[in-house]
Amino acid sequence: MTQENRPGDGRGHILVVGAGIGGLSTAIALRGVGYDVHVVELKPDMHSSVFGVGIVQPANALRALDAIGLLDDCLAAGQSSPVWGTMCDVQGNALVEMAGAKIENYPAMNGIGRPKLHQILTRRALADGIRIEYSKSIEKLLPGDDYVEAVFTDGQQDNYELVVGADGVRSEVRPYVLPEGVEPRYNGQSAWRVNLPRIPEIDRIILQRGPSGVAGFVPIAPDLAYFWLNYACPQGYRPPADQLHVVLRDLLKDYGGLTAWVRDNHLNDPAQIVLRPEEYLIAPAPWHKGRIVLIGDAVHTVTPHLGQGAAQAIEDGVVLAEELEANGADVEKAFEAYVGRRFDRCKLVVESCVQIGEWQQHPTPDADQPGLTQRVMEAMVAPL
Repeated sequence: MTQENRPGDGRGHILVVGAGIGGLSTAIALRGVGYDVHVVELKPDMHSSVFGVGIVQPANALRALDAIGLLDDCLAAGQSSPVWGTMCDVQGNALVEMAGAKIENYPAMNGIGRPKLHQILTRRALADGIRIEYSKSIEKLLPGDDYVEAVFTDGQQDNYELVVGADGVRSEVRPYVLPEGVEPRYNGQSAWRVNLPRIPEIDRIILQRGPSGVAGFVPIAPDLAYFWLNYACPQGYRPPADQLHVVLRDLLKDYGGLTAWVRDNHLNDPAQIVLRPEEYLIAPAPWHKGRIVLIGDAVHTVTPHLGQGAAQAIEDGVVLAEELEANGADVEKAFEAYVGRRFDRCKLVVESCVQIGEWQQHPTPDADQPGLTQRVMEAMVAPL
């Protein structure tokens, strides 16, 4: 929705805490239905909130991006595929084709670099008149009946009709909504990621089973892809920063195929390797209290096994804006409807990712990552 056809301003003043993918998408969606939106981000600039190297945008993510007017920008900046992916053995031989699930007029998936996606979201937010402040977060929130007073880390304060907590896994807004102790859990794996040149063979998601975990590839631009390895390791595992490339090469020593190509040619600079633990959470409903509501990783932290983490956060923003527009001044009704549309869907994604991670670490005869992936993808293309 562009500024030209955006509804009239004046619906209310909303604070969004967090300028990640979910926060910016939500801000754009809320601005699109007439709210004045202020975004604060603890990190110092747009790129500092970008973790990882690339991101998968399945068909349902593309549908949600289309709803806020950003589909074409994302497709132009990324690399799309008409199918989801292929599962291979340790030597790179194809085992199972994974068609994924499509929505009419959208590809099965699009890969895009995280910095590019943040540029697209930030540029659009600023063009829509959304105020974004970096190096700033909440010091405390003081809820009232008709507003929430926010006191910020820079000493400023302001009143808002609504506050959206989009501040991720370590959310500072979450304690204002949910009981103490609702925190993400480590799933037993950490994800290694590194960008590399895209070659023609990387034309979809490629998964490669191996002794040290499951490796994979995602195309994210005509000339760029990223490689990852989901590796089972103790919580807190972290090799010395200057040895990341050496350790990763060793973890990949038994792989053939594309993974061997990466190991032998593209793991030379430890500074280019991202290593992060995989955590999960499906917070109990409700995800709101008074005039404060949570979205994204703050309530449904998703491991990367299905490429759905950002997709679910973007969907949150679209649905939240729809329900606030539909229910007018009845904030409680709007929030209840938002959670009602989102909870089961997010729960399915989180629990399916946990199951896939468990199979990767402890294979069983009934383990079926391609089958479960397909079932979730088919569920995700159902209408929001």
